[in-house]
Amino acid sequence: MKLRLPVITIISSITALCAYPSADSIKVVKGQVSDYYITVVQQHQICGTVTDKDGNALEGATVMFFASPAHVNTASDGSFCITASPNDTSLYVYYPGMVLENHQLGGKYEDVRIVLSPEDKRDIIRRSKAIATKWYDADNYNPQTFCNPINISYNFEPYNNNVKPNGSFRSSADPMGLMYGDEAFLFSTNQDGFHYSNNFTDWEFAPASFKRKPTDDDQCAPAAFVSGDTLFYTGSTYEGLPVWYTTDPKSGKFRRAVNRNSLPSWDPCLFLDDDGKLYLYYGSSNEFPLKGVQVSRDDFFPVSKIHDVMALYPAEHGWERFGMNNDDTSTLAPFTEGAYMTKHNGKYYLQYGAPGTEFKVYADGVYVSDNPLGPFVYQKHNPMSYKPGGYVQGSGHGGTFCDNDGNYWHVSTCMLSLKYKFERRIGLYPTAFDADGVMYSSAAFGDYPNYNALHNIANPADRFAGWMLLSYGKPVEVSSTDSIYVAANATDESMRTYWAAASDKAGEWIAVDLLAPKTVRAIQLNHYDHKTAQHDRANDLYHQYRVYSSLDGENWTLVIDKSDNDKDVPHDYIELASPLEARYIKIVNLHMPSGHFAVSGLRVFGTDGGKAPAAPKKLKVERSKDDSRNAMISWQPSDSAYGYNVYYGIAPDKLYNAITVLGESIYDMRGLDADTDYYFAIEALGEGGRSELSKTIFSQSNKK
Repeated sequence: MKLRLPVITIISSITALCAYPSADSIKVVKGQVSDYYITVVQQHQICGTVTDKDGNALEGATVMFFASPAHVNTASDGSFCITASPNDTSLYVYYPGMVLENHQLGGKYEDVRIVLSPEDKRDIIRRSKAIATKWYDADNYNPQTFCNPINISYNFEPYNNNVKPNGSFRSSADPMGLMYGDEAFLFSTNQDGFHYSNNFTDWEFAPASFKRKPTDDDQCAPAAFVSGDTLFYTGSTYEGLPVWYTTDPKSGKFRRAVNRNSLPSWDPCLFLDDDGKLYLYYGSSNEFPLKGVQVSRDDFFPVSKIHDVMALYPAEHGWERFGMNNDDTSTLAPFTEGAYMTKHNGKYYLQYGAPGTEFKVYADGVYVSDNPLGPFVYQKHNPMSYKPGGYVQGSGHGGTFCDNDGNYWHVSTCMLSLKYKFERRIGLYPTAFDADGVMYSSAAFGDYPNYNALHNIANPADRFAGWMLLSYGKPVEVSSTDSIYVAANATDESMRTYWAAASDKAGEWIAVDLLAPKTVRAIQLNHYDHKTAQHDRANDLYHQYRVYSSLDGENWTLVIDKSDNDKDVPHDYIELASPLEARYIKIVNLHMPSGHFAVSGLRVFGTDGGKAPAAPKKLKVERSKDDSRNAMISWQPSDSAYGYNVYYGIAPDKLYNAITVLGESIYDMRGLDADTDYYFAIEALGEGGRSELSKTIFSQSNKK
């Protein structure tokens, strides 16, 4: 008893303090140093017997409660009595060679009869090296393409008010990128560090956390810049944060350049001009404009006037209006945020996000100036970064950087917003400046395989690898289903729906029927967090699974073996080393980081060997007579097309924006600028390829 009493007392003390019991539910024991609080609960006896299926008593069976140290062993006649509290509603019973029984009491405390069944042979997964195949070898994997959303270890939201109603979820947003040596560094909200890559397909994580409280986010909408070999870094603040610096970013060791910056700089951007002057841009509001100011490189204190650099004009710019389809004029005024500065050929391109991160129309616009603090002029081609359709939707609050080959890239926030409005992902899009200095980003195939940074490609449109979507709307079979999260959700091309298995167990599976043999070039497996119990970052989060293929649905071939994978890959994208002929693709779960095996998108890319669909005909753009920001776009469907890309722009040779439409031949467009003339064209998407572009048509503003 002398050995046990202190342990029991300490456990009771901790339990009582965590639960904050009322005064009459605890008793206080005076200790030598401090008081001990022991929970007082009503107790009762649970008595019964444990037998096998033939009625034979099982002596020495252990009867216990879940998450409790209380347990007893059965007597020679199989009988037991165990002391219970009101919260003990089920018994766990173990006997060698029998199934571990979880027996629900249902309020019965006497003559409880527990019958144990013989245990089947347990399916134990042996730890072994993954098997290399002709299509995938983990030790010799050199992908040439990537696919959005980018496959980083998105952090789970800390245990705060964002997650409590709907359960834990991953999120990151508000990204910016820069080159540090030969690698791209990706900074984004609430990651407790940053990600880095040399090919923009495979991303590794480096810790760099500055969190002060367990329920806090880490740095929100961070800003960073490089001067020589020194990386400077800070986050959003209204009350002041340090600016940190390091010459060894991956070490996680940072010092403070200043203990507290001076301005209420939410969504900051720190821009180091080529003349050595440093500028700060900041702001996030549906009321106030974004700000710009020159700051000292010594202490980051402002050294110029603070300028209003831009504000929203939704009455003129349709894409700046609030709502999922720029269609909400009553809830709130639209938000502008996420200032970012890029300098190109002596011009300053001030980027900004609008109208709200939880909408598919979230986008980045740009203003241009000859001076880093303006005045700035709205670029006629806007938004600069735009993706309202397809599997990945939304492309706002981002940052633009130039790789070591001189090619530009734009990282931006993708809308998910299923469990919570700030549940988000990140996309990466090739970006360029045309001969007239127009800044634009290409997202026509922004959620398809694109050539990565190993390829020096100047024209963003040339990065599309040409592999089409083979899995859209195809039949799916699964091992089990949990509630309403049905199998068809895995191939509906919506990130906001998902299939969930009944468990996280090894052996749960999902298989898609491509309906005919196809040439498969890549697979993207998008997991979702269903019934997860993870908050913040941990070092033991990883996915393991195997991918099989078949031509007849009966004979299966191992294609991808990730049975010893140690990386967290929530949006895993695997480019196959050689083409795969398959009709069926099957994913078998081995291990989930947390929660059930769940998939929001099983996406298969390649070709069906057939012809591309014909270019759509009868493209029509009917601009609203009452509101020139709106247009109804329609066309005649093309045979064998599963979707369409609707292109538009300010000139026939500047059709830079694209809207992906799946399964429809009409689109309600509300993102036009009221006083701007536009040109439109359309292409059809089929499993055999993309069509030629249709005839370009002109749409004049009704304000003229």
